[in-house]
Amino acid sequence: MKLYEMANARSGDKGRGANIGVLAHSDKDYHFLVEHLTAARVQDYFAAMNPGDVVRYELPNLNALNFVLPTILDGGGSRSLRVDAQGKALGQVLLEMEM
Repeated sequence: MKLYEMANARSGDKGRGANIGVLAHSDKDYHFLVEHLTAARVQDYFAAMNPGDVVRYELPNLNALNFVLPTILDGGGSRSLRVDAQGKALGQVLLEMEM
């Protein structure tokens, strides 16, 4: 099962880093994601892009998780030579993760 089957995501730049918000489709999906979609797993998933030490915040009232990837944009939107310098596609990439 892919993450997109149980959640939506939105991402964007925060200076040289980015955040990815993951919103579960249901309470059941949220509880599954709290247990299985860890900061370490997201950090490993994006390892080739040097995400830094990923931090996860839980927002149970929204059935959501927010991940901060502090160095993934390689200097930030105005300095990075990456195709997605503002990190807008990172959420879509994460949704392809096998759960």
